[in-house]
Amino acid sequence: MTTFGPIFVPEALRETVSDEAWLRAMLEAERALARASSTVGVVPAEAAAAIAEACRLDNVDVAAILAEARAVGNPAEPLVRALRNRVDGESARWVHFGATSQDIVDTAAMLVAREALGSVLGELDGVAAACARLTADHRETPLAARTLLQQAVPTTFGAVAAGWLVGVIVPRNRLRAFRFPAQLGGAAGTLAAFGGRGLEVVQAFAAELDLQAPLLPWHTSRGPCIELAAALDVAAHACGKIGLDVVLLSQTGLGEVAEGEGGGSSTMPHKRNPARAAVARACARTVHANAGIIESGEHELQRAAGAWQAEWTAWSELLAHAGGAAAAARESLEQLQVLPGRMRENMSAELYSERDRLGLEDEAYLGVSGALVDRALELWRGEA
Repeated sequence: MTTFGPIFVPEALRETVSDEAWLRAMLEAERALARASSTVGVVPAEAAAAIAEACRLDNVDVAAILAEARAVGNPAEPLVRALRNRVDGESARWVHFGATSQDIVDTAAMLVAREALGSVLGELDGVAAACARLTADHRETPLAARTLLQQAVPTTFGAVAAGWLVGVIVPRNRLRAFRFPAQLGGAAGTLAAFGGRGLEVVQAFAAELDLQAPLLPWHTSRGPCIELAAALDVAAHACGKIGLDVVLLSQTGLGEVAEGEGGGSSTMPHKRNPARAAVARACARTVHANAGIIESGEHELQRAAGAWQAEWTAWSELLAHAGGAAAAARESLEQLQVLPGRMRENMSAELYSERDRLGLEDEAYLGVSGALVDRALELWRGEA
């Protein structure tokens, strides 16, 4: 994680995307490769057992591996050398057999992402639960809807929270449904080193890691990465939207909501800043920037020069800050003070001009908000 990580990302989530977590995942991939190859009959069982025994994080100097990786441009090559040095005799030649560096790093990325996503989804569940509570509690709490920051027509705070709720549930469900693929293709995605057993090794490799076996190697076909990055981006955007709305509704002159533990100021003791909402917005912007790195372009031919390497840090920042956005939004909403009196005071008489022009009664005019709230809550109850 980068500087100031503790401000934005919970500690447990930071650990899931740390350098150690990446190296551990790479070792899991090497272990699974040896075992899978042995299962298929490509690698001797004794060699696979020796390799598996060597693939422990306490056998590896993480700092040294990363320092050596600069010379070759990826962390897999020095890791493989270190493993070969730990495996005795003839077994050493079977370390990393049939694979290429990208196989190990891409597979590790999916393992890291899967682990981190558990925390991200937990936080998104918390955001959804807080939104659902506010939606139900304020189904009939009136406030002014605002377009271009000007008062427009009446709505309810329950309807506002319902929009937040659905905005979070949809990308959360996309993330829940994502299937993490293994990566194994060898030097140029042909599986040539495995002879005629390559596809069998891929199936066994994926099974060892409980990952999805891909139809073909996806070294430069980055669809799975783009799909996951986009879903994380949309989820973080939903949390950032919540943060922005809380900031706007709590500003001086409106004061319709307030964070229960508003952030203080270093020079202005009267300030009660919506600090959690601001952090949610900051994290969402960081997610969007890093998703753009992963989504930004095609990878050339059978191995990218630069685009692939740029993904590694982007994955850590993307996953961590997606969880950070959700954690901050959840914290903001769980302690949110809703002030119905201020909402009513701020509503101008002109808000009802549309109702009067259409000749509608209040019940018919405002009933739509209740229907939207009910629909959002039905979705929540079906998903919770």
